[in-house]
Amino acid sequence: MILQETYTLNNGLKIPKLGLGTWMIDDAEVADAVRAAVDLGYRHIDTAQAYQNERGVGEGVRNASVPREELFVTTKLDAGIKNYEDAVAAIDGSLEKMGLDYIDMMIIHSPQPWDSFRKGDFFEGNVAAWKAMEEAYEAGKLKAIGVSNFQRKDLDNLIENGTVKPMVNQILAHISNTPFDLIKYTESKGIQVEAYSPIGHGKILDNEEIKEVADKYSVSVPQLSIRYCIQLGLIALPKTANPDHMKSNADLDFEISAEDMETLKNAAPIEHYGDASDFPVYAKEE
Repeated sequence: MILQETYTLNNGLKIPKLGLGTWMIDDAEVADAVRAAVDLGYRHIDTAQAYQNERGVGEGVRNASVPREELFVTTKLDAGIKNYEDAVAAIDGSLEKMGLDYIDMMIIHSPQPWDSFRKGDFFEGNVAAWKAMEEAYEAGKLKAIGVSNFQRKDLDNLIENGTVKPMVNQILAHISNTPFDLIKYTESKGIQVEAYSPIGHGKILDNEEIKEVADKYSVSVPQLSIRYCIQLGLIALPKTANPDHMKSNADLDFEISAEDMETLKNAAPIEHYGDASDFPVYAKEE
């Protein structure tokens, strides 16, 4: 069962291959979503300071049907925090807001603030924020630390100037938009890759080529998409508050053939993410 399968991070910590993403789930509703996911067998929950639902995620974790130590909880340092003092305060703020003694992993949400996404390097600010996370890691407040949306130069900056190597890089990766070069480079540094929006923010559901492959295995496009990411060695983080979708997303008892994986790797890219194109991570880079 995929929910019981794990990867091992470069510090020896095990992390489930499939997690529940909670972006765009309201703080008042997310506790119920977390509890439902745990009841279905999920052990990996992903949130962020920017999602404004850490309080509810923490409530769901604390009141889940399994002990806290059986769950892997990730949150993200706000992308706008690029100095040591604010990072220290934000880390403690997440612990307090979630009501947890420790967080399994915290990651820097973006190498640039969102209003400057992919514009400028912010190398010094990232090193300063990373130092705060390293100290929280050494203190046991965080069991692992990593990054998100980091390009090669951003990873190199932390590897060269930090004392703890990032354990993950969480990036946009799905059928029709898989950054193979970045994945290969990240993995070459011993850093695990996580895939957010493995279903392409829902924009690949109507892709006939992808649907044809899914039909071969008698599965849905979301199931095929999540399986694709896991077969690439990535952690998949589909987001949903719907227990039926949670259950379906974890029903991955099939294997995509090498031939079909090649077809999916070469699927035509999404041209436009619709309403999500307003978010920096989905916007076309200039």
